[in-house]
Amino acid sequence: MSIDTATGKEAPAEISSERVKDIFSSIAKKYERFNAVSSFGAYKSWLAGMMRQAPIEPTDDVLDIAGGTGDVTFTVARTKHPRHIQCTDLVNEMLGVARAHYADGAACGVPVDFEVVDAQNIPYADASYDALTMAYGIRNMPDRPRALSEMLRVLKPGGHLVCLEFSTPPNAVWRALYNFYLKHLIPFWGGLITGDKAGFVYLSKSIKAFPNQEGLAKMMREAGFVDVTWKNYTGGIAAVHVAKKPE
Repeated sequence: MSIDTATGKEAPAEISSERVKDIFSSIAKKYERFNAVSSFGAYKSWLAGMMRQAPIEPTDDVLDIAGGTGDVTFTVARTKHPRHIQCTDLVNEMLGVARAHYADGAACGVPVDFEVVDAQNIPYADASYDALTMAYGIRNMPDRPRALSEMLRVLKPGGHLVCLEFSTPPNAVWRALYNFYLKHLIPFWGGLITGDKAGFVYLSKSIKAFPNQEGLAKMMREAGFVDVTWKNYTGGIAAVHVAKKPE
C-alpha cells in the first residue's frame, strides 16, 4: 500500500514521489547547510553513532540508499574503508553535489559510483551487497514495505541494513518541545536558508507522521529482516536501526 508521506494516509505513490523530487532538486546545493544549522550540528554525532553500529568490513560492497549529497557514503568511506560504495538517490541534483565532493577527494580513495535509483524498485541483482545504509530515506518513500523488501532482496544473506531516521522522543516533555520545533522552527530555518519554506513544512509533517522506533522495527521484521535493534540519539529525535537478512 502506498501512502502520502506527509500524512501517513493511503494515497497514490506519485503524489509523494513527485513532491520529493521537486523539493530536493530545488534545495540540493543548500541541503547540507540546512542540516548543519537546523540540527545545531547534532547530525554529525548521529552519523558517528551510525558508523559505530554499522557492521561494515573492508571487503564489503556497500549500497547507500537515498544517499543524497553523500554524507553517509563519505562517512562510511572514511571510517570503514569498504571495497566499493554504490551511492544512489531518487534526485539527480542531490547526487550532483555528491559527485562534486567525490571529485574533491571526499571518499578518501574508496571507489564510489553514483546512480539515480528509486529504492522501491532497485535495479540490482539479488544478493549483490554486503551492507546497505540509508539516512532520512525511508520516511520519504510512499511504498515502504516494497522498499524494505527490495533492500532485503539485494542484500547478501547475513548482510545488514543500517538506517538513520528521525523518530519519536519517548520522554513526553522532550517530545512536546520537539513537536514545537518541528512545526515552527524547521520551516523557519528551511525558508531562511533555502527560500523554500513550503518544502520544509512538508519535512516537518513527514517526520510527525512517521512511525516511532518500534513501528519502524515492525516494518523491517514484516519485510523479512531479523535481529532488528535500534539506538536513540539526542533523546530519540533520531534513531539508528540495524536489521539483518537471515543467513
